[in-house]
Amino acid sequence: MEIKDIAEAMGLHDGIMVTPKFFVDSGEAQRLIDASDGAVSTVFTDFSPNPDVTEVDACAEIIRKNHCEFVVAMGGGSAMDVSKAAASICLTDDSIADYHGTGKAMPQKHLPIIALPTTAGTGSEVTCVSVLTNRKLGKKAPIVSDGFFPSVAIVDPELTYSVPPKITASTGMDVLSQAIEGFWSKGHQPICDSCAAHAAKLVFKYLPIAVAEPHNEEAREKMCEASVIAGLAFTLPKTTSSHACSFPLTNIHGIPHGEACGLTLDYFARINKDAQHGRVQEFARGIGFKDVDAMADAIHDLKVRIGMRTGLKDLNLTEEQIADLVRISRHPNLYNNPVEITDDMLDTMYHYLASTD
Repeated sequence: MEIKDIAEAMGLHDGIMVTPKFFVDSGEAQRLIDASDGAVSTVFTDFSPNPDVTEVDACAEIIRKNHCEFVVAMGGGSAMDVSKAAASICLTDDSIADYHGTGKAMPQKHLPIIALPTTAGTGSEVTCVSVLTNRKLGKKAPIVSDGFFPSVAIVDPELTYSVPPKITASTGMDVLSQAIEGFWSKGHQPICDSCAAHAAKLVFKYLPIAVAEPHNEEAREKMCEASVIAGLAFTLPKTTSSHACSFPLTNIHGIPHGEACGLTLDYFARINKDAQHGRVQEFARGIGFKDVDAMADAIHDLKVRIGMRTGLKDLNLTEEQIADLVRISRHPNLYNNPVEITDDMLDTMYHYLASTD
């Protein structure tokens, strides 16, 4: 019903819904399409969990072909990533690959986006970032554009009830990483700092409950709140070391994004604990811990409790594979970290994780 009202208010017709096939098979997508009373006329589901540039181009072509006037992004971060990029690139004759990791500025003209997040994770419904993969080039990287901000975000905790515990856990770790990294980022700022602390406290308290009790209304609502607030916490400051390392862990070894971020978060917390004249220590104390070491211990314990990885021993990584992780982790986000991260530090970390269950 809300989609219909929003479309009418904006004078929009013939919207396209970008959503995982799961929501088509479950009937949820059709329910919302029917409720839109004709405002949404097309559905695109042909994209992967780590969407490829070719999938964005395919979505953009369908938008052009059907003369769609707006995009409804329903799903987790992948649906949002595809929607944002396609809503801009569809108004050109270009491929999104022309703008992916090339430094070329995205065109600012775009179709309106209505975001309906179904996971409490990426915060993508309030950010200007689209994370895409170019499998042909072996590259995963974010694109940033003011045109990627959704016009409207409808955050309904009930849409997260059907999310499996493993995905709830992984996306929740993404929220925690966004919050903490947004705080210690070199680009930190006061309003984002407050958002970071608020979101982190909610994750520590409610993520274990949401994983164990998927229909717990309070836990689902609070995790949705944390996701939106963490999105605001990191959008301007940008993420740092854990996100930089997550890209090769996901791209090469298939570890889900949030789980990959959480894998190194406690490690980098210890590295950063005395950075920025004690700010990180103040953050840990402000959200209820004795110090950063205690917060890092809590991050580790949280991962164990919700079934997330704490090491990479099962992958039996070779020296060559570890060297690849070090090399590819030197992503631009790494340079937002408050402590300079050297290759030796990355090598030590990955060797530690490779020996840890």
